[in-house]
Amino acid sequence: MTQGSGPSSAPVAVTPYGRVAGRWEDRIAVFRGIPYAAPPFGPHRFRPPAPPRPWQGVRPAVEFGPTAPKPPYSDAFSRFLSDPSIPGDDCLNLNVWTPEPGPGARLPVMVWLHGGALTRGSSAVPVYDGRGFARDGVVLVSVNYRLGVEGYGLFPDAPANLGLRDQIAALEWVRDAVAGFGGDPDNVTVAGQSAGAVSVGALLASPRARGLFRRAVLQSGAPEVTGRDKARRMVR
Repeated sequence: MTQGSGPSSAPVAVTPYGRVAGRWEDRIAVFRGIPYAAPPFGPHRFRPPAPPRPWQGVRPAVEFGPTAPKPPYSDAFSRFLSDPSIPGDDCLNLNVWTPEPGPGARLPVMVWLHGGALTRGSSAVPVYDGRGFARDGVVLVSVNYRLGVEGYGLFPDAPANLGLRDQIAALEWVRDAVAGFGGDPDNVTVAGQSAGAVSVGALLASPRARGLFRRAVLQSGAPEVTGRDKARRMVR
């Protein structure tokens, strides 16, 4: 990561796909809406996540990226739960909060997977702001992933658990890129709440996620296996 002489200069980080420019918030460098995979639509719909297309120059990363398609909460729930919906195809994105920009910091990393019953939620929910962790010396990464039918539908001609595959792709991005944000790719904790905790439990059991994190935190959720008949009923 490069930066100017102080918080008045925008922090710039180098990822495997191009440079991104964030901004300073309360002396924390914040990067939002960084793509970790290609938009999951068109030829990529109902397919495993593919690498994003590299970009030239410096990509702005100051606003939350698009959220995965999802239904709104009911009126009763929406009075208590904030669930922003941000339109756009490039919904496989993540956000980074870091207290000490630069590849030499080697700070511990926490990857946050949001809840929402695997049908709702996003990394843009206000209570998921990562500045508190960053002030304590942790690089916080929050992730958007496919939801509902797009992420967990069961179809004869498409692979299953695409939302989980998205999460693994995000962890691979962390492995390859987080050092440029001051994080230690060998000291990653993956954490989640509710459906996010279900996801963490599945990641613990997945051979594809082996070696991508060292620790796991499951808050108010545990993995379960959904039978094919139930999955087909949910899709209909």
